Amino acid sequence: VQLVESGGGLVQPGGSLRLSCAASGFTFSSYGMRWYRQAPGRERELVATINSAGGNTVYANAVKGRFTIARDNAKNTVHLQMNSLKPEDTAVYYCNAHWLLYDYWGQGTQVTVSS
Repeated sequence: VQLVESGGGLVQPGGSLRLSCAASGFTFSSYGMRWYRQAPGRERELVATINSAGGNTVYANAVKGRFTIARDNAKNTVHLQMNSLKPEDTAVYYCNAHWLLYDYWGQGTQVTVSS
């Protein structure tokens, strides 16, 4: 099982980034997918979630209206489009796959929002 995040980097406030998570080794279309983030000195927090079919999404209040989660079950990928980025969005972003008792994590990708 592998979840590999990409797309992180340094961006100025107000800018955009698109994170991607490539999944392999499990039946991706059966799993709900989530993006979490963890800033230095803070607990990991849930950012966005999407159900297995992609029809239902939920966002943390802090990112609602700025971030969009989407998935492509044909390509076993999930994305997080992040717009209007703020310094407080700086964190390591993690991809998570979950189904019943199964729970998989990626290694994370750093997002830094700074001028």
